[in-house]
Amino acid sequence: MSNATRTSLWGFVNAYLVPEDDGLTLIDTTMSAGAKKILAAAEQLQAPIVRIVLTHAHDDHIGGLDRLKAALPDAEVIISTRDARLMAKDMTLDPGEPTSKLRGSYSGAQTRPTRTVADGDRIGSLRVVASPGHTPGHVAFLDERDQTLFCGDVFSSLGGVASSARVNPRFPLVRMGTWDPATDLASARALRALEPKWLAPGHGRIVPSPDTAMDKAIERAS
Repeated sequence: MSNATRTSLWGFVNAYLVPEDDGLTLIDTTMSAGAKKILAAAEQLQAPIVRIVLTHAHDDHIGGLDRLKAALPDAEVIISTRDARLMAKDMTLDPGEPTSKLRGSYSGAQTRPTRTVADGDRIGSLRVVASPGHTPGHVAFLDERDQTLFCGDVFSSLGGVASSARVNPRFPLVRMGTWDPATDLASARALRALEPKWLAPGHGRIVPSPDTAMDKAIERAS
């Protein structure tokens, strides 16, 4: 089994609690309404949330951040250096980035990160994996203990494993929020090359032995 505990808001927006020696790492925060449920899940695990890490700056992933930070004032807050700007509602694109329209909701947060990260950085047992495309600074996290890949919105599993580079008729919202599909598809291929044992998406269930499902999702989006 994956080490992670999934908590879901409304059945389709996920956050994950990952145990570390010093407490819990929370991956994503769902929406504002999800903060109470996340705190209750941590209480059941009988461990404190010591850090909050974010895959990207869309509202359904950072919406609970301000409420959680108010309840957990000592918790570290971590996001990619690139998406920290989006969380602060700086919508400018960098030179050389695709000029595709930024999609999805970026209401931002009052909370500012205490640390920003980039590809290859470590957060406890998690390795940061750059996976841009859904947003410019989207990152995934690989738990190197059990090879769980927290893929944010590069893949979803509602209605079957799908890449956010292509519309999944059973759950179209992720593709509707994707900034640059070509970049996103390249990230999907890079994440597949990691050969995860568990795929933990931002939307949908955790998928064991996901290689074949990821391959099919990439093929459909190509």
